[in-house]
Amino acid sequence: MDGMKKLPPGQFETDKWPILHVGDVYEFNEDTWDFTLFGEVKEEVTLSFQEFMKLPKTVSTVDMHCVTTWSKFGTTFEGITFRELLKLIELNEGVNYVQIFGYYDGDRMGYCANLPLEKLLGDDSLFVFRWKDEHHDWEELDPKHGYPLRFIPPDSFYLWKGTKWVSGIRFLKEDEAGFWEEMGYSMTANPFKEERYR
Repeated sequence: MDGMKKLPPGQFETDKWPILHVGDVYEFNEDTWDFTLFGEVKEEVTLSFQEFMKLPKTVSTVDMHCVTTWSKFGTTFEGITFRELLKLIELNEGVNYVQIFGYYDGDRMGYCANLPLEKLLGDDSLFVFRWKDEHHDWEELDPKHGYPLRFIPPDSFYLWKGTKWVSGIRFLKEDEAGFWEEMGYSMTANPFKEERYR
């Protein structure tokens, strides 16, 4: 494993999974939780928590790189791949981008992060509910890490693209800034190119 690790510039390695978020922590209520696929789609689809969790699961190991300069290697997640959700909808012509929405300060759709669609089709784009690493056996996400479900992006993106307390995916033809991008963070956020800010 060590031979494969690549630490992006300006990052340090940690065994811990630091917790960083803005606003309060979402309190999960299965009765009010839902997840909507919307935007440039032929027909919107909304899933209940039970419907979401019935989708096929994938286990994948992903490296995480936070813009605050920590990197954590070799965390294994179980979740539902982004591409699994694509099977539930028909996209309009010309969709190239998405925004992944999540909870922020009382609003289930208060946060979002933008990403290019083509980069999200592998096993390393997951809506995760549990994790493990060399120091922890399988455990559910902590509420502060995004319980019951958070998005983990491929390691070619800084972790702010990994929306916590997810609530939906908006499909877009043109790229649109999300929560942090509107405040001056990079639209593309590649840690290996140190794309922290615009």
